[in-house]
Amino acid sequence: MTTEYISYEFPLNERMRVFIRLEQLFLQLEHFLLGTSIWDKRAAVNTLVDILQVFSRHDLKAEMLKELKRHSKRLSQLSTHEGVDTTRLLNILSELNSASKILYATNGKIDLASMKSDLFETITQRNSIPGGTCSFDLPSYHYWLEQYQETQNEDLQRWISQFAPIRTAVDLILNFIRLSGVITYETAKNGFYQATLDQTQPYQIVIIKLLRTSPYFAEISGGKHRFTARFMSPATGNTRPKQAATDIEFSLRHCVL
Repeated sequence: MTTEYISYEFPLNERMRVFIRLEQLFLQLEHFLLGTSIWDKRAAVNTLVDILQVFSRHDLKAEMLKELKRHSKRLSQLSTHEGVDTTRLLNILSELNSASKILYATNGKIDLASMKSDLFETITQRNSIPGGTCSFDLPSYHYWLEQYQETQNEDLQRWISQFAPIRTAVDLILNFIRLSGVITYETAKNGFYQATLDQTQPYQIVIIKLLRTSPYFAEISGGKHRFTARFMSPATGNTRPKQAATDIEFSLRHCVL
């Protein structure tokens, strides 16, 4: 069933931007792996290349461990608060500690060399060229794409397996953050809303929800000090998106865990 709301997320720091991009790529990969056509396999491999590019630009293992440690520390502080579900809290802390241990045990850097595949390395080198992985460019890739699904899945799972600890950590962290904070109901005057963030609080993400039937979408910008939201009508024909000229009601969650 289609949800009656559309959520618009905006990360307030670079770490959250990277985590959300990775989350989307992992979900794309999961979707294409279920497909059985050559085009599904091509899409899965292309998504894997994108994931590796994210890894090449960031020391994700270190970033994940810092974030898991931060969450464990903050949740441990909550254990002394009255009315806290101690059992639930201990289960969450156990999950965080388990994810940290797995990451600590992961040896080496995750990059192209760790894939240990000449085929994947060749695909990656050609992937930046539009249409650069055609059958006449990469006959070895064409051969692989024509193999039985079992063979392809075996290779894909071998390539993907090294990402499992990072995927688990990303899912845990983003899930906890998204469930934190208080939901408020706000009004954007003439389609514009701006808020200053309390610098004593570690805000991570803001989430705006609009009714699916609303004729506007939320365009969010900002950083750790403040953020703005403009509610825009979609482009139609030759017209560009335009800010609403009326007041827009929406729900807002400041994710602060």
